[in-house]
Amino acid sequence: MKYYSTNKNTPEVSLKEAVVKGLAADKGLFMPERIEKFESLFFDNIQNLSFQEIAFEVSKKFFGDDIHHEILKDIVYDTLQFDCPVVKVTDSIYSLELFHGPTMAFKDVGARFMARLLNYFLGEHDKQINVLVATSGDTGSAVANGFLGVDGIHVYVLYPKGKVSKIQESQFATLGKNITALEIEGTFDDCQRLVKSAFLDAELNEKLMLTSANSINVARFLPQAFYYFNAFARLKEQGILENNDLVVSVPSGNLGNITAGLFALEMGLPIKQFIVANNSNDIVFKYLETGKYQPRKSVETVANAMDVGEPSNFVRILDLYKNSHKTISKKLKGFRYSDTEIKAVVKKVYNETNYLCDPHGACGFEALSEYLSGTQIGLFLETAHPAKFTNTMEEIVGAENIKMPEKLSVFMKGDKISKLLNSEFNEFKKYLMKGV
Repeated sequence: MKYYSTNKNTPEVSLKEAVVKGLAADKGLFMPERIEKFESLFFDNIQNLSFQEIAFEVSKKFFGDDIHHEILKDIVYDTLQFDCPVVKVTDSIYSLELFHGPTMAFKDVGARFMARLLNYFLGEHDKQINVLVATSGDTGSAVANGFLGVDGIHVYVLYPKGKVSKIQESQFATLGKNITALEIEGTFDDCQRLVKSAFLDAELNEKLMLTSANSINVARFLPQAFYYFNAFARLKEQGILENNDLVVSVPSGNLGNITAGLFALEMGLPIKQFIVANNSNDIVFKYLETGKYQPRKSVETVANAMDVGEPSNFVRILDLYKNSHKTISKKLKGFRYSDTEIKAVVKKVYNETNYLCDPHGACGFEALSEYLSGTQIGLFLETAHPAKFTNTMEEIVGAENIKMPEKLSVFMKGDKISKLLNSEFNEFKKYLMKGV
């Protein structure tokens, strides 16, 4: 499989080159040259397969031309050492819980897969690979823990000072070893800009082997399609979809998750409608309404992982649907929620169903509440464990209702190790060059 740039001003590359480079030379994002579809028989029997079996079949459609199937199977099975269960919340709305991995966030799937795939490709390199990752919270912890202790790889996590939760910060800023936390005076968009600028700097790339573990990397976002297929299988296994259409609501920031879902849709997964649930950073919501894409500086909200003012993966969605607003606005329906509304939803759902949504999942739930009709079944992505947002959650439902999992409390015991930088690229470049 070859990979082309969304800007289409650079030659196609192999999977290995796309993963190692992260970003195309013309500043575009890599896309696979084609999307392999499943036969309908696969979906007729999908409920008989395990999560790992399903993910392996999906991974073969993505990567089977480039990696021996036995190696690919080992990568998939080693990645998915945890479940992503579907949990009933109301008679028509179900939660896809993506917080059962090591860092208790959905990005564990993509980050662990990428770490293992990059490690496989590393066999042909004798030079250290430097992974740059910008995070608004959960990406940094998932990537840092996915790559922790991997020989030949050093990870630099860039995060906006004061704009991630204490627990999220502890998950990547206390690790040490081959993980360096860089606290940036700015927003997530500033962190993302620094990472992209580094990939395009000739001197840096001559001295250092750089790649990205954000969802701009194909090895990070494509594996996120795995859990859409598995969720469909688990709902079908319970007979829930026998005569009902499935609507999937995705809390959206940098759009890697929804892009992976759209890939699943184009591979034949029977999803009737996708919903993009935004917080006050409503760039995509406004695009769907007006046809105009107008990035802007992000604003801070209680759903901090969605605080993105210029979502990278939007160009992939445009490319996938040939820049057609008409097509995209049919594939995606948009909703947005203020902090006040998000808090009210968390409280309402908890009081009425005893199910505790995190602030991001609350956006997904509420969008389904507004959209669903008839016999439709709704599935929202519960993207991180509520305890990762302790202060916000305690304010809404009370401290006595927030239970800290042991997985998270372990991280809180470590000492913070980070480097403070301003948001100027020259300072960031100078810091990276010190290690040469």
